[in-house]
Amino acid sequence: MKILEMKLKKGFVKVVPQNLDDLWHLYNVIYPKDTVYAKTTRVIKIEELYARPKQGKRVSVYLGVQAEKVLWDRNLNRLRVHGTIVDAPEDIGGKGTHHTLNIVVGQALTILKSEWHKHQVDRLEKASRVEAAPVMVIAIDDEEYCIAALRQYGVEVKGEERTRLPGKLEAEKRDAALKAFFKSALQLLREAWASLNNPFIVVIGPGFMKNDFVKYIKNEAQDVAQAIVDVKSVNSAGLAGIHEALRSGVLTKTLRSVRIAEETKFVEEVLTRLGRGTTDVTYGQGEVARATEYGAVEKLLLADSTLRETSDENRAALEEMMRSVEAKGGQIVVVSTEHEAGAKLLGLGGVAALLRFPIG
Repeated sequence: MKILEMKLKKGFVKVVPQNLDDLWHLYNVIYPKDTVYAKTTRVIKIEELYARPKQGKRVSVYLGVQAEKVLWDRNLNRLRVHGTIVDAPEDIGGKGTHHTLNIVVGQALTILKSEWHKHQVDRLEKASRVEAAPVMVIAIDDEEYCIAALRQYGVEVKGEERTRLPGKLEAEKRDAALKAFFKSALQLLREAWASLNNPFIVVIGPGFMKNDFVKYIKNEAQDVAQAIVDVKSVNSAGLAGIHEALRSGVLTKTLRSVRIAEETKFVEEVLTRLGRGTTDVTYGQGEVARATEYGAVEKLLLADSTLRETSDENRAALEEMMRSVEAKGGQIVVVSTEHEAGAKLLGLGGVAALLRFPIG
């Protein structure tokens, strides 16, 4: 994320998203009733200008749109901001009518809010410091593998395969089948790796199979081998192994710049404390609001969909709670529901808090 201008006292921030993750951050920063300014195209009826009916043309124009809906289209790599035009050139007109801004990577936009929350500013500033490509993980054993990109919004599976190798008593057949299995995994890994501009790679899995696969890569593809930054042990392969690695924290050092690891760590800490039956954790909007009144909230966890898919009245209550937590030195963590940790937080009502001290 490139921040071009930030004048919070005037209520606006001008940014340029530089990758797909940045669009995800903007999706979680732009709320209904915010005004977004960006270049766009709009069909203008020529009859309005020249009194010729049934003619029109599409022109480039800079508009201000008050957001009503914000949609994140991951497949088309764009953010759609739909709402009412509140600012437009006089010769174009259109104020009060609806329009959709299609925000893409590399396009500048200005976001105007009546109030910027600290967690929103922190999110943009943190995104502006992230330069690394998304980390890739392959979780492999002798039965399956899964290749995924760990983006800041969640786990993006790039491919997976299951197999059944001959038993160890059939050494010759097993070696041939294993080589074919490794070849398939490497081919898919290389394709995904190249499509993401050669990010770092982490290889995980149970037993020695992951190590054998790394040796195979070093023999067959030195360029891919040079991108491997870590080899870690987990109990499972496949997508389950990737989720396990995120839950257990074994990827924390490698994924230092990837937001999903941080979100997972906090949600797992909530679940751990709940499992122990301690009173330095709480969940549910009512209970968390009570803890906020005591000044006990150290970290407030909110599911992104809880903020986005609620009534204006309830969103106002949540934002007031966030302001109170920040005023008392607490941290706001908005958790993506695109990955497992976010789904778990939704299971707790979408709101939870780690507390500085127990409350009865």
